[in-house]
Amino acid sequence: MAGPGSSMLYSSLLFTVILSLQEMYRGKLASTELFTILGGFISSLLFLLLLTFLGNFQESSGIKTGWGAVIIAEAVALIAASTVHRVCITTCFLFSAVLLYEINKLSGMTLSKSESKTKRH
Repeated sequence: MAGPGSSMLYSSLLFTVILSLQEMYRGKLASTELFTILGGFISSLLFLLLLTFLGNFQESSGIKTGWGAVIIAEAVALIAASTVHRVCITTCFLFSAVLLYEINKLSGMTLSKSESKTKRH
């Protein structure tokens, strides 16, 4: 399992690469309806990567902001989506909400498994 330092590094590198590619191909992403939806999905991946980066940064520095990291990551992803097309903002928000729900559900399952292991020993 990757530690917070390496996960933070990988998420920042992927964020930079995906944002650069999105900006390079924003004309193509804004050309059709399907590509516009794809642009929103790509922006929601930016949200996921930035949220991972901020969460690992908070874990390594000992600072906890709660929902602050989510709001910052969502704002940055929506700004990145707005550079492609207006509809990308809406689809990015919807895809990000689904991703956040799934991350929360996965985190709860992982936490409950780790708690059950510590209660046995």
